[in-house]
Amino acid sequence: MTTEPRVLEALRTVIDPEMGIDVVELGLVYGIDVHPAGTVDIRLGVTSPACPLGDYLCETAEDAVRAAVPEVRGVTVDLVLDPPWTPARMTAEARRRLGWPDQG
Repeated sequence: MTTEPRVLEALRTVIDPEMGIDVVELGLVYGIDVHPAGTVDIRLGVTSPACPLGDYLCETAEDAVRAAVPEVRGVTVDLVLDPPWTPARMTAEARRRLGWPDQG
């Protein structure tokens, strides 16, 4: 059975090349829907609407899920720009790795 935690773990292998941090830690995963038919829909954001890596991140995310969750019957990754990404979406660990202050 495909589960959201397995999909999320697969997405942890997708590294934003500009930031050097995975899309989960960056808060770029806006949603995951696992359907009974074995398909998965993922909503993925980018750090800026002008980011040239949107297609790359979507393709890499699809490949990562297909490799890590082989029983998945279909993966759709949609690039979303609304709501806009902000640094507040990042985990504390991602902020620390970038040398940014804690939002505490």
